[in-house]
Amino acid sequence: MAKIQKGVSEALFPVPIVLVSCADRNGKANMVTIAWTGVVCSSPAMVSISVRPSRFSHSMIKETNEFVLNIPGLSLIKETDLCGIISGRNKDKFKETGLTPVGASKVKVPLIEECPVNIECKVKQLINLGAHDMFLAEVVAVHYDEEVLDKNGNIDFSKAAPFTYNQGEYWSLGKKAGYYGFSARE
Repeated sequence: MAKIQKGVSEALFPVPIVLVSCADRNGKANMVTIAWTGVVCSSPAMVSISVRPSRFSHSMIKETNEFVLNIPGLSLIKETDLCGIISGRNKDKFKETGLTPVGASKVKVPLIEECPVNIECKVKQLINLGAHDMFLAEVVAVHYDEEVLDKNGNIDFSKAAPFTYNQGEYWSLGKKAGYYGFSARE
């Protein structure tokens, strides 16, 4: 099969979608839709988000060194999209979307109540990469809605219904295709 080389781009797909909540020193909260995010270390548990410096949320995260990764379910796709296209400089995104800020346990940034998973983070390092700055952060607390856990206390992805960003489109996740180590058991 022939390969076609195209221009250089961030061709990795799909990538997770998160709503990142943040706040300034005075407690003014905001949220932003981020697709440039991921796990960077398991011990200690660390994640990264990449944010354009021009984004209103960037200055808030840089000021407080805290944020929360909120994983929205598919039922929040419109609210998630809206948070990525309007600016918190001009509008209160919580009011615009009807989403509810609630207190976190380890950071001064609110969780988003309607998101089934909330990951509290404290920034350890900021790296300028060009168009985006990467915030490397340690996970300090994780919250799950009881409704998205199975009988063993593990996340049931069919109930949490996360979705992804895929080259300018949102995609829901399909069915399970395997599990870690299944190839060695066949």
